[in-house]
Amino acid sequence: MFLGPINQSKPWDSNGIDGCYRFLKKAWNLYHKGDAFAVSADAPSKENLKTLHKLIKKVTEDIETFSYNTAVPAFMIAVGELAQQKCAARSVLEPLAVLLSPFAPFFAEELWHKLGHEGTVCDAEWPAFDEAYLKEDSVTLSVSFNGKTRFTLDFPADASKEQIEKETLASEAAAKYLEGKQIVKVIVVPGRIVNIVVK
Repeated sequence: MFLGPINQSKPWDSNGIDGCYRFLKKAWNLYHKGDAFAVSADAPSKENLKTLHKLIKKVTEDIETFSYNTAVPAFMIAVGELAQQKCAARSVLEPLAVLLSPFAPFFAEELWHKLGHEGTVCDAEWPAFDEAYLKEDSVTLSVSFNGKTRFTLDFPADASKEQIEKETLASEAAAKYLEGKQIVKVIVVPGRIVNIVVK
């Protein structure tokens, strides 16, 4: 499934098995510390939920379109992010086991029972995707002077054009480019760029 679209022929390469094994080992380590099962009842962080819901969205869409070759890398990215975030929250790792079940059924079944469930993971409810967890709190905009990018600034995601313009002109980084210059126009493209035209 990882090598390419399901409807195309693919060259068999045993090196691919090693990559899948490493991924499953990394996923297994999310649930364990050494030999001990380490899933906790702790509340998940904002980053944990963002990673999970990004994965739910991608895997659900990919299964519907038989794009398994793009779902597998999405799992690899998500597991890497959760490992970096040191996530051990049951509310994240339980849905992850359900998402994994069509791809690694025996693996997911083992985790499902370790999580304390009696029935099979195949009967578990498929996780629902929530767009709210994917909203960014802040955006990074490039600041240009006469079309040349000089630096970047972070703004709240819902900042108005006026707020972005005011904060940019008041920033320390802008001071040296504005010194002795006259501002002709400030162009703000939300989510993309701020361009200050000076002469």
